Amino acid sequence: MSDFDKAWDAFESNCKNCRDCGLCETVNNVVIYRGNRQAPLMVIGEAPGANEDKEGKPFVGRSGQLLQNLLESYGFNDSNYHICNIVKCRPPENRRPTPVEIAACKKHLAEQFRLVKPKVIVLCGSTAYEAFYGKKPTMRDVRGNFEEKNGFFIMTTFHPAYALRDPKNKIPMYDDLGKVRAKLEELGLV
Repeated sequence: MSDFDKAWDAFESNCKNCRDCGLCETVNNVVIYRGNRQAPLMVIGEAPGANEDKEGKPFVGRSGQLLQNLLESYGFNDSNYHICNIVKCRPPENRRPTPVEIAACKKHLAEQFRLVKPKVIVLCGSTAYEAFYGKKPTMRDVRGNFEEKNGFFIMTTFHPAYALRDPKNKIPMYDDLGKVRAKLEELGLV
């Protein structure tokens, strides 16, 4: 077993055995990722929903289908992306995770970054942005623009669930993923 495999197994074990907040008490599955364990693109959502909790993978419900369609429309496949959430356990009733729950999961997300080694990061929605940057966004100000930080290129876009509630927001998401594809091509990573 490689050092990476050992480190990944330890990371997954730490996530599955975490008791740092109360969310672990009500979940069926700790939802860690889908896609490739090392990928140039990391897509980060808020938290697992009911379908994700049931299947143990992020973005597998209606929101996930929209995200998957957008990724595939730009030629992405599961070898060049890693999809995860800020919080690894489903909040009851699909509510927004609390600041305490987000803080409890931050160490897991930091380890995930270290292992996945993405170059481009897409934050889906205001909760992911707020958890990542520590401040509330005005989506019209942050959406669709890259910020370079610590060698990462970070873009915020709408959460797919938001685009499903208001379909006119699918077009900006599509445009944002086009910029992501162009950035990865510019970096020679796809």
